Amino acid sequence: MACVLMDLAVDLSFGIGEMKIEVSDDAAEVARRAAKVIASAAWEAVAARGEFIAAVSGGRSPWEMLRALADEKLPWERIHVVQVDERVAPVGHMDRNLTHLRTSLLDHAPLRPDHIHAMPVETPDLEAAAKRYAQTLREIVGLPPVLDLVHLGLGPDGHTASLVPGDPVLDFSADDVALTQAYQGRRRMTLTYPILNRSRRILWVVTGKEKTEMLARLRDGDRSIPAGRVRRDTALVLADRAAAAAIGSN
Repeated sequence: MACVLMDLAVDLSFGIGEMKIEVSDDAAEVARRAAKVIASAAWEAVAARGEFIAAVSGGRSPWEMLRALADEKLPWERIHVVQVDERVAPVGHMDRNLTHLRTSLLDHAPLRPDHIHAMPVETPDLEAAAKRYAQTLREIVGLPPVLDLVHLGLGPDGHTASLVPGDPVLDFSADDVALTQAYQGRRRMTLTYPILNRSRRILWVVTGKEKTEMLARLRDGDRSIPAGRVRRDTALVLADRAAAAAIGSN
């Protein structure tokens, strides 16, 4: 059955400008496909540069993706995982992306705990913490930091990472890590466009009918939504049929 679904995803793949989109039947299949894409990128990066550094976003779909990734045979000792964004909340809080990242990946894969690099959002001086995380990225990756793969989601309002409509962070052009204003009740720490757009690969995972309009706008390169300002030439979008309902006939 998995092979049939994979063939279906390939049959429904199409390039839109410089962005490739693959459509699968459902969110579970998207998660499995995303895990395969990440695994392939990991092996390529390790072969080319000795390490694989991936940035992971929050949300329900990523946890399924990471749980599937944990079952892959990978050079785990050479893999580093950094965060795309994080809510300002205490350690272990269910609002924290880190909590689910550890549960989904670290509890099931032989990834070294010190190779998950958490955004220090529990620190009182959040501005200093953002600068410290940017320094952590430079120490892991080099200067300027170029991530091997960045996983992104897409919000119903067009946000990605914690780059949300109207936030001043959207206009940051120098800092790789920044703090947002409050969004859905919490401030966030987030990677910004400079480091996202330097990455070697962008992997979008977009599922659910509430994403239909924004996926079409992302496909069209609509820069009026935050997601539309992320580079397209290295991007692969993995979507389920519900999210892709508005783009199949365009």
